[in-house]
Amino acid sequence: MLRKLYDWTLRLAEHRYALLALSIISFIESSVFPVPPDIILMAMVLADRSRAWVAATLCTVASVLGGVAGYGIGYFLFEEIGRPVLALYGYSEEFQAFQSMYNEWGFWIVFGGGFTPIPYKVITIASGVAHLDLTTFVVASLASRGARFFLVAGLLWYFGPPIRRLIDKHLGWMAFAGFALAVGGVVALKVLM
Repeated sequence: MLRKLYDWTLRLAEHRYALLALSIISFIESSVFPVPPDIILMAMVLADRSRAWVAATLCTVASVLGGVAGYGIGYFLFEEIGRPVLALYGYSEEFQAFQSMYNEWGFWIVFGGGFTPIPYKVITIASGVAHLDLTTFVVASLASRGARFFLVAGLLWYFGPPIRRLIDKHLGWMAFAGFALAVGGVVALKVLM
């Protein structure tokens, strides 16, 4: 099943609307959607290395715009939308302690959340709730999301064919490692809170 999903994602990456799909997923992942855009970005670069930089740029811009939407959820709609989204991901109780760190560490919290496996949507909503300066939020988001997506695109652009062969050969183990990283990010966030 994992192999079929991988092959489907590679075919999707070659579709004429792949960049639009990547942009939409990057946007909604930053505030509510649980699947990171890295998966489609990786498939797009593996499918066509010439689009690596365009894909990374679109992924970054759409993700930051989605982050601003998440910020808006926290800022304007926390009780109506933000609190249920945080409850859905199991972060309600720890949220108060996390919010207090924003006064001193806001830029670095956003930067860390944008680059690491920590769920970025939690960071975007928390930034709005904490009323973190919007310019600080956008600059930290551009820096971290850009670094993350351009790093992925750059590595796959440079090492594309060998990495694709590695993925083709060891897809199961790599999926397990990705899952372990995601769980580790959630656990790290819970420990920090």
